Amino acid sequence: MSQPQRRIYLDYQATTPVDPQVLDTMMPYLQGSFGNSASRNHAFGWEAEKAVDQARETLAAGIGAKAREIVFTSGATESNNLAILGAARMYAPKGKHLITCATEHKAILDPALFLENQGWDVTVLAVDEKGHISLEELVAAIREDTVLISIMHGNNEVGTLHDIAAIGAICRERGVLFHTDATQTLGKEEIDVNSMNIDLLSASAHKMYGPKGVGMLYVRRRAPRVRLEPIVHGGGHERGLRSGTMNVPGVVGMAEALRQCQVQREQEQARIGGLRDRLQELLTDALDYTQINGDVESRLACNLNISFAYVEGESMLMGMDGIAVSSGSACTSASLEPSYVLRALGVGDELAHSSIRFSLGRFTTLEEVEEAAACTISAVRRLREMSPLYEMAMEGVDLSKVQWSGH
Repeated sequence: MSQPQRRIYLDYQATTPVDPQVLDTMMPYLQGSFGNSASRNHAFGWEAEKAVDQARETLAAGIGAKAREIVFTSGATESNNLAILGAARMYAPKGKHLITCATEHKAILDPALFLENQGWDVTVLAVDEKGHISLEELVAAIREDTVLISIMHGNNEVGTLHDIAAIGAICRERGVLFHTDATQTLGKEEIDVNSMNIDLLSASAHKMYGPKGVGMLYVRRRAPRVRLEPIVHGGGHERGLRSGTMNVPGVVGMAEALRQCQVQREQEQARIGGLRDRLQELLTDALDYTQINGDVESRLACNLNISFAYVEGESMLMGMDGIAVSSGSACTSASLEPSYVLRALGVGDELAHSSIRFSLGRFTTLEEVEEAAACTISAVRRLREMSPLYEMAMEGVDLSKVQWSGH
């Protein structure tokens, strides 16, 4: 049967459910131990402060850092803004040039654009068809006035993993600060801020079975000591870097979420990767004119971004009732724009519009994968039956050479 009778969640890269164990760890700090961690005059505050300190230790250990190098935020978007704008303002006397990449999340590209409007120079590196930057182009782009390089660890759309250690080595050698957005990789991939020469690292709890509304920024304190100008003022929390009452339950939940991810990582990543490969196999065996987007060798275990030619992604989503996935096109106010990430990989607009991102996770089952595959195959076939372009392609017509009439 092609239509699922239940809801199947395959959008784990957008967000994850809170793991029951994580929720259990958070509950005491929502009720009995509800103190403000900045209240240092009574036991309620001391309990909260102790919980935050322990969470800081856990998160720091998870990336090879020191507890004092972890700054808590409301999520990776805020962490990215603090890293980019904070470093830009602090190091402006050194120079006003930063380097990033075309496939970064908007939480990197938009702050960079904001700085560009303030008179900064921003170099946006191109990527190849697999989503990788050229290290030679990176080296060539570094200037005397380059302050910061920001390259994500794992891509949120196509799953491509950048060689962070190689990029970090280049940055360290050139004396340029290196920031990485590790939102998609913390808890999934091995991260060591020292061996990878990472100076700033952003992450979010809700991508790894923790709660929404809490994140962190790692800020290196030694060799080199990184200094940031705060973007949120008032109260001087987090050593003046991020004012605001601490989200104690969220912070506790984030630490427990990472702890669990690390305990289960090898086993979980192998299982999820196996399910992803099974889904890919089912789809590509049953359907022609498909294309896997990103790097099939070096990508997140959870990610499958696949284009189904001669089918419109939004129409597919309508036909995949009960299955939560992401389309490769994003609705803007005036038009349906194809994904800028797929465009950067050189995927044509038509194919980009036909892309679906499946992302699997801890609670995904083989049964769900098979049901989702059957539903997807059914939706693609149904839509292609109505597509004159697919019919022409099947008849051997080279659509790239067709002269379309304007009438």
